[in-house]
Amino acid sequence: MQLTEHHHEYWRKNLRLTAILLTIWFVVTFVMGFFARELATINFFGWPFSFYMAAQGSLIVYVVIIGFYANYMRKLDIEHDVAEGED
Repeated sequence: MQLTEHHHEYWRKNLRLTAILLTIWFVVTFVMGFFARELATINFFGWPFSFYMAAQGSLIVYVVIIGFYANYMRKLDIEHDVAEGED
């Protein structure tokens, strides 16, 4: 099967979104951990910011990333006519 420009556009958008969301994941996971001591000086709801991000904040960001990706890809699939049929 020959890939058309329409297919290439779909995959470019998919890869761009994936790269952006992986960058956000990397920052939340590794950069926050690397700067934990510096972030501990910031209070967030009465807790050190680094503790909050380790305990709850990063998990909230992960769920938001998953939800955003699923919603965006559903719309992208419909836009490029590759959505699975409703049964």
